[in-house]
Order: sequence, then C-alpha cells, then structure tokens
Amino acid sequence: MRKHVRKVLLWVFAGVAVAAGILLWRGGEGEEKGRKIIFIPKVIDEDNDFWKLLIEGVRMAAAENQMEVTIVAAKTEDDYEAQNELIEWAVGEKPDAILLTPSSLTETTPYAQKVVDQGIPLILVDSAIDEDIADTVIATDNVKLGEVEGSYMKQYVTEDSCIVIMGHVEGSSTAIEREKGVRKGLGEYEDRIVEVVFCDSDYDKAFELMTELMEKYPDIDLVAGLNEYSAVGAARAIKAENRQDRIRVVGIDSSLEEIQFLEEGIFEIIVIQNPFKMGYLGVEAAAKILNGEKVVKKVDSGCELITKDSVYTEENQKLLFPFREE
Repeated sequence: MRKHVRKVLLWVFAGVAVAAGILLWRGGEGEEKGRKIIFIPKVIDEDNDFWKLLIEGVRMAAAENQMEVTIVAAKTEDDYEAQNELIEWAVGEKPDAILLTPSSLTETTPYAQKVVDQGIPLILVDSAIDEDIADTVIATDNVKLGEVEGSYMKQYVTEDSCIVIMGHVEGSSTAIEREKGVRKGLGEYEDRIVEVVFCDSDYDKAFELMTELMEKYPDIDLVAGLNEYSAVGAARAIKAENRQDRIRVVGIDSSLEEIQFLEEGIFEIIVIQNPFKMGYLGVEAAAKILNGEKVVKKVDSGCELITKDSVYTEENQKLLFPFREE
C-alpha cells in the first residue's frame, strides 16, 4: 500500500512540474555528509519577486551551511491539500529538518504535527498555523504590516469613503492577520470597509474582482492590497479604468511592477517585507537546532513603508534590491 501511495505522489509531483514549471530544486548534492533539509513553500513562482527572494535566501543559507536542500511546492498558493501531501512525503524522506510556509492557518496543522511527531525539527517561514508546535516561526509581523497600510489610509478617509480590501488566500494566516491590521490601523473608520474579497493569489482574478467592485461601488476611494498578486491585480484594473486620480491604492511587497506603479502614482505607498531574510534565517535556525543550540520561538523579519519620494534612498534600495552573490 505504501509503495502505491508513493507512486501516486511521485506522479502528482511530475504532473505539477509539467503544469507549473520548476517545482523542485536540489542544491549541495556534492556534499557526502551534508545535512538534508526540505523546504515546502506555498508555491514556486518565477514571476513573483517575493517567492523568488524567499527561495534565494533559503538556497544561499543552505550553501553556506553545506546543506542539501530540496524545494517542493504545490501549483497554487491556496492548494493546501496538495501541500499536505507534500508534507507527508517529506516526513517519509526523513530529512534532518523541514522548513514550511503553511498554506492554511488550520488545515495545515495536523500535517505539521506529523513532522513534530517524527522528531523532525519544524521551522515555519512567512506564515503560521493555529497551534504552537514549531521550533520557531520566522515571519513578518503581519498584523503590524496591515496596520501600516490602515494607518496610512486613515488620513484620507471621509464620511463618504468606500474602502475595499483585496486579500490573497482566504484562511491563510497572512491574509487573516493583515486584514486585522488594516482594520486596526483604520480605527474608528473600520466601518467604511464595504467589502473584503480574495483573489487566490492570482493577478487576473484580482483584476477581475477589482473591475467588478468598481462597477458595484462607484465611489470606491481607498483600496488595500494584502500581497503582491492582489495589490498589482487591483492596480492594473484601476489603471485600465483610468481611475487612479480617484482611488488611492496601498500595496504590499516590492516587485518591479509595484515599484513602477508607485512611481506613476497608482500606488500611494508599498509596504515591503524582507523575504530573502526570512528564507536565510529559516535555514540558519535549522542549522542551530541541529547543532544543539537554542532558537527563539518567533522572529519578526520586519517591514518598511516606501513612498514615491523615499524609493530611491540608499537604505530602501538595499531592501528593494537585495545583493546577490553569484
């Protein structure tokens, strides 16, 4: 039975690879006695700077620590069932440690527990689950991240304001916490939020949703995007409708397109994370645990508000375009 399941899983991995491109990466294979770790992000997306930088941080830290790292992911961010199958597969591989970016706050938890039950160190990167079972969680303070957006928006709220929150994956810890932060930042103006929608981290879906929302609520004047996909998709729709002079958009993350939208004035601000640092610190934490060292339970990798006027400061340029050693 176990062999049959293994064959099915391997076939699924192969099928996903054909459909979505490179979903598995191995490094450090020349190390005869190197420790082996597996990283399971929500997705591997070469068109998304957040995931590219997060994975780059994992790879660099793995190389520096002489570890062999295998990276596998589901085809889409919201496919927690496929990710759960990958977690089960990873446990069966008996790696020295597993790094995981959970797709769901709740649905991932029983499978993360399987990692812990096998005595495999578990490091959560970027996102959390609803049980405190991981050795450490390395992530942005997502409530704070959303609060930065909400606090900025608050200065422009009027008694007639219509605010929309464009979320990414419903049920993910990042979406839940960032929405909570936006509401906290808006304070007494939270009741101006007319709708919260989710684009499943798909640019085109975010575009379609934003187009529908502009038709449904002609007086929309403030939009909060909760990740790159949702913010960029919404901004594309607003630009296509030539509504950028009437709608203020705040976004999260720092793709080249987001920076261009910031320069054009389509984004009011972007609030950037440090995904490279998250990935790098995740592997560093694994190395410390395997060396018998203690690690803190939670690490805030930080965030920074960027405006059109501050985008070219030396400090922010380092955050927007982290140095990469070849």
